[in-house]
Amino acid sequence: MDIFLKLGWYFRQQWRRYAVAGALLVLVDLLELSIPWLVGRLVDQVVQQTLDMRQLWTYVLAVAVLGVLIYVMRFLWRMFLFSASFQLAELLRQKVYRQLTLMAPGFYNQHRTGDLMARATNDVTAVEMTAGEGVLSGLDGVVTGVLVLAVMMLFISWELTLVALLPFPLMAWFFYVIGTRLHDGFRDAQERFSDLNDRVQESVSGVRMIRAFGRETREDEDFMQVADRAAEANMRVAATDSLYDPAIFITVGASFILSVGMGAWLIQQQELTLGQLTSFTMYLGYLIWPMFAYGWLLNLVERGSAAYARISALLDAQSPVKDNGDVTAADNHGLSWHVAQFCYPGTQQAVLKDIDIHLPAGETLGIVGATGAGKSSLISLLLRYYDAGPDDVVSVGGTPVADFSLHALRSMIAVVPQDAFLFTATIAENIALGRPGASLDEVREVARLASVEQDILRFPAAYDTVVGERGVTLSGGQKQRIAIARALLLDAPVLVLDDALSAVDVDTERRILAHLNDARKGRTTVILCHRLSAVEKAQQIVVLSHGEIIERGTHQQLLSARGWYARMFDYQKLEQAVVSGR
Repeated sequence: MDIFLKLGWYFRQQWRRYAVAGALLVLVDLLELSIPWLVGRLVDQVVQQTLDMRQLWTYVLAVAVLGVLIYVMRFLWRMFLFSASFQLAELLRQKVYRQLTLMAPGFYNQHRTGDLMARATNDVTAVEMTAGEGVLSGLDGVVTGVLVLAVMMLFISWELTLVALLPFPLMAWFFYVIGTRLHDGFRDAQERFSDLNDRVQESVSGVRMIRAFGRETREDEDFMQVADRAAEANMRVAATDSLYDPAIFITVGASFILSVGMGAWLIQQQELTLGQLTSFTMYLGYLIWPMFAYGWLLNLVERGSAAYARISALLDAQSPVKDNGDVTAADNHGLSWHVAQFCYPGTQQAVLKDIDIHLPAGETLGIVGATGAGKSSLISLLLRYYDAGPDDVVSVGGTPVADFSLHALRSMIAVVPQDAFLFTATIAENIALGRPGASLDEVREVARLASVEQDILRFPAAYDTVVGERGVTLSGGQKQRIAIARALLLDAPVLVLDDALSAVDVDTERRILAHLNDARKGRTTVILCHRLSAVEKAQQIVVLSHGEIIERGTHQQLLSARGWYARMFDYQKLEQAVVSGR
């Protein structure tokens, strides 16, 4: 039951709703308990032959009025209670979403997407049910049980009540055993659900690759294995949960038999009337609900406890990158990297070594090198996706990036990644992602700069075309150019193109770069690429190999050095000549 203590912070926030719901519940239970009392009076008057028609209609009218009042009050108290539980679910989902948006990439390297989705959906639903149906079951069960027992003991017969309660301690022990098994079973079921969720997410995201490699049958088999494990875990939970009802029926049945036997003896001894025994058996029937409520409560509590533990673990997780900076602006937007050695968390292999780069504000830096040379790692350090070592300094305008707030730092830098991510929205909405209030004219202007407007206008709905999940309806080049337009609309002081022109042809690349040179004069630009034609006009070019700088200079200087850059430039020039047929 410690889940209710852990949720105490929320119950204190919403104490008015829960208080009103509790007060209405007590009134409902009191009204319900009056019905068996009226029935008992009616039976005694029938036995004593003192009942007339006017009294009969009085009883009937009283029961009808009580029924209407119970209906209305039950509706009201459930509305107050469940509105509070729904709000808890909304609050928890907001906290989970906010936490996920604040986490650095290192966090996602350690957590699966499906598991995070399961915590934000299935686990939150389990906690919501605990704060709603769990409170309903617990409060209604306890209030009903206490009031019924009080009426049975004080107004009918305490001896008969004690006899009726004899089977209940055995049921309490049985519930304890079942509750322990249920907690362990549900925790395992939630983990299996996370596995299933993760598998579905991967399969849907990679459906094109699955079809391309003809792996449909194998993927089906693998998915069925994961689904079978999830089903088995849930079946074990259901099997354990199904033990509640037999225990309740056996307990209530034994209690009823004892009550009837003891009641008959008390009537024979003239210590009880037939009407009182009738009322007592009706009240005993009312005890069935508290027993079911307690069983359902244990089920919800165990589910909620396991789910809240998983949610709390997520909410308590600390981002690998701390947002402790308080600087909100830079004096200028020159960039510099001074990195002795950088390794990704959990690895010992250095991806960057002896890096010393300084880019004055307003200039363009080209970073080139083979795949895995460390180009993107430099940008990860600049954006503080990862923190450099204690002796390393990455700065903007002479201020270490760790001194900026993360929001301020990333607001100064617009990044276009190689794998452009587009949302399920219109093309205009995707371009205006960073500036939702931008006008259509502004959107069209940056689309022209990114050489993508002609492609957009070919669609029947033009800028209102919905691109589908992750931009599935667009080509790779179109997605990259829309991402470039999105970055240009931000008009950030620093623009980073992380191999963002790899999916476009050379002529389109040249047009885009020419537009960028005109539109971003006096602005700092960093271009990471494999195609060296993209950095020909850069004021500084750095060549990386295995995380180290092996060459640096301008385009002409590097060609004159006849090193890796010159050899690769000649190769790409020859390759382009072959492709173009010249």
